[in-house]
Amino acid sequence: MRLDNGDAMKLAILFGSLLVLALIEPCRGGETINFDRAAAGELPNGWTVAMTHQGGPPKWEVLRDPTAPSKPNVLAQTSNDSTAGRFPLAIWDGASIKDGTVTVKFKPVSGVVDQGAGIVWRYHDPGNYYIARANALENNVVLYKVQRGQRVSLSPRDAVSNAYGVKHKVPKQTWSILSVGFHDHLFTVSLDGQKMFDVEDSTFTEGGKTGLWTKSDSVIYFDDFQVVEDGRK
Repeated sequence: MRLDNGDAMKLAILFGSLLVLALIEPCRGGETINFDRAAAGELPNGWTVAMTHQGGPPKWEVLRDPTAPSKPNVLAQTSNDSTAGRFPLAIWDGASIKDGTVTVKFKPVSGVVDQGAGIVWRYHDPGNYYIARANALENNVVLYKVQRGQRVSLSPRDAVSNAYGVKHKVPKQTWSILSVGFHDHLFTVSLDGQKMFDVEDSTFTEGGKTGLWTKSDSVIYFDDFQVVEDGRK
């Protein structure tokens, strides 16, 4: 059967819509995005690149990595511009949520200025969102808010007001698991299944997108990105 141009276009649109739904729905239900169906060297479908502050452009791409927790692919931020206040972002467009849990596996590969890997939630634009990040050069885990483009660290609950996250070993060239649960104004950060701290903050109370974050010249590999909205199993 031959299709005219109009029918062919309709089928193409339908196929594209089904593909996007197939990519989005698993994440909403708590499944894991492992990037294994994406083409190497490309940005996966359903993701948008952004950056906070100035510097060289981010480079997010799918790479093959034999050490990947779920082989063969990872999502990597590979640009190495050393501008100190430069924050590359990869934003997941599949869901906007207020309360839930985001988890990702990450491997710090290189970076002289920084080797920071982060999770973003309640993201509204490159100037307004929360971050939980682990740093393999500083060996610490810190939670921040970025508000109107300014990044501010938020002290753990029950710590002194100027406390800067917690000190904790973050190994280089090794896969670790970073997780953050966010419920109303309470955020809980964990590394490799161990609770690091709680933070309370009410700057951003509405739902937003989630995603991944790096800093400066950090080359970081990510795998098994998972978003679970409260009320879903």
